[in-house]
Amino acid sequence: MASGPARERVTAPGEGDGVALASARGRWILTCAVLASGMAMLDGTVVNVALPTLGKDLDASISALQWVVNAYMLTLSALLLLGGALGDRIGRRRTLVIGVVWFAAASALCGLAQDAGMLIAARTLQGVGGALLTPGSLALVRSSFRTDDQARAVGAWSGLGGVAGAIGPFLGGWLIDGPGWRWIFLINVPLAALVLWAVRHVPESRDEEAARRPFDVTGACLAALFLAGISFALIGASGDTSTAATVLPGLLGLAAGAVFVVVEHRARYPMLPLELFRSRLFTAANVMTLCLYAAIGGILFMLPVQLQTTLGYDALQAGTATLPITVLMLLLSASAGDLARRLGPRLPLLVGPLVAAAGVLLMLRVRPGAAYVTEVLPAVVVLGLGMSLFVAPLTATVLASVDASRAGLASGVNNTAARIAQLLVVAGLPLAVGLSGTAYADPDALNTAFGKAAVGCAALFVLASAAAAVFVRPSPTAWHDERGNAPQCKTCLGVNAPPLEPGERG
Repeated sequence: MASGPARERVTAPGEGDGVALASARGRWILTCAVLASGMAMLDGTVVNVALPTLGKDLDASISALQWVVNAYMLTLSALLLLGGALGDRIGRRRTLVIGVVWFAAASALCGLAQDAGMLIAARTLQGVGGALLTPGSLALVRSSFRTDDQARAVGAWSGLGGVAGAIGPFLGGWLIDGPGWRWIFLINVPLAALVLWAVRHVPESRDEEAARRPFDVTGACLAALFLAGISFALIGASGDTSTAATVLPGLLGLAAGAVFVVVEHRARYPMLPLELFRSRLFTAANVMTLCLYAAIGGILFMLPVQLQTTLGYDALQAGTATLPITVLMLLLSASAGDLARRLGPRLPLLVGPLVAAAGVLLMLRVRPGAAYVTEVLPAVVVLGLGMSLFVAPLTATVLASVDASRAGLASGVNNTAARIAQLLVVAGLPLAVGLSGTAYADPDALNTAFGKAAVGCAALFVLASAAAAVFVRPSPTAWHDERGNAPQCKTCLGVNAPPLEPGERG
């Protein structure tokens, strides 16, 4: 990830210090960035909704469906920081083009998959493209526009991206129920064509200082082996895999994780500078991130399946059932960020997770015969209110815990932590709640497992709140920099991860 604006070069001639947002070219750049981030966002929004249909059409077990989600999350999590660094070195426009083409090609393979194994392999490739798209779209906005227009450009990108996230459940559910689940992937192909059409108007930019640094390929490979090994162990343990086939990947994963720490400690230019974790606040904020996004990922993995299998919803109904969460986050996150700026982050980080925990516990009422208005809607509204309270303050706390020049890197690490949390919870939750084989298609078995999952996810929210009580200082001034400024975060694009490089300190 870019660590600062030093020695950054915009290679398009005649643009001065950047492009004006109000110009025709500025609108093209914004359109390109929104469409690119929208591709990855749409994928993250609708795949969980499609799981029951995928299981039925591909005759897939719960472990196969776990891998449909986690194959993408595995490569995305392992390569996200490397993807941001690649844009700094070879050019953000070029990296975005590579990511768009890669993501579209992998999406086409997903749409053409004939069995679960082919789909999982294609999803693995799709995650590589996502690792280039996710940091690339916002980096393009922040490097292309004039300094005076950057805040408005990021705000416009955020707002339009939020609208795209809100549309996703409608579009995804309609595609699954209408043309079929394959189109939740195939739709990325025409979207990619639009991005490539718009990208012609985007100037190239890169960080000249970063371009001279080598890539930490060893670190990226070890991170991928660690996550893959743990995922294989957890998913295999809930299936019919032998003990040896389960234990061995787990041990290899743990070994890769230990070597990763040693390599990153010794590397001159590490992918993950471990000195960041010398900050007690940074470490605590990322532990909270692991708890919060594991809880979010777990409940949003199970809820669409519960709604479709146990309550008889179709895909469109299941997709739109959680829409209030996205709408509330879009409407309220900026206000929560302002509240945290005035009062300090401790109160929203204490209260927000507890409110979210209450929302998840209300989902214990989402069982056969439950009505949407009286049982499902109150639960998702309370969950959305809780998430709206803590997402922006959590990210701003991460920014406050490091030097301003490393805010981009810190944000990338925090975003990666959230995705790793969701990767691990999807791998381990079915095992924890006793869901294996094709039991997800049995309403009674699924209803029992869903109740256990709701309690477990609520406990993770409470744990995050307790961490805030212990590690986040109550005084707002302790959160300010040497000039008395508090970090701000008003960017919220969805529920998959915290905002990536969301704003500036000061």
